Amino acid sequence: MENHKIVFTSKTENIVFVEKMIEEICEEYKINEDNFGNILVALTEAVNNAIQHGNKLNPNKSIDISFEQESHALKFRVKDEGDGFDYTSIPDPTDPENIEKPHGRGIFLMRHLADQVDFHENGRIVELSFRICNN
Repeated sequence: MENHKIVFTSKTENIVFVEKMIEEICEEYKINEDNFGNILVALTEAVNNAIQHGNKLNPNKSIDISFEQESHALKFRVKDEGDGFDYTSIPDPTDPENIEKPHGRGIFLMRHLADQVDFHENGRIVELSFRICNN
């Protein structure tokens, strides 16, 4: 089992490192296009949230992304250096009263695209798991 890890500063242009990491991992594990898309969108949302909301675009703070393959799943972990947040009270962005609000869509997308989403350390860490089938 090969582990991948990258660390970069909180600048939105650094998302290219995440995209490259995802491409390499999906190629290595022969992930189909649909699953690749789900992983790409969910993970870039998690990283965007970490950069913007966690580290508040502070270039002196870092984002730490790690990956591991466990039995039939790919697991990604995104950690920021922010204060955390109450991930249990995120409003549903599909609710008519929230439809115009710009916040809450990232976590909604992550929860719908990943097979499992877990938060740790008061929301400073998000873990995304994607089931894979080995053929």
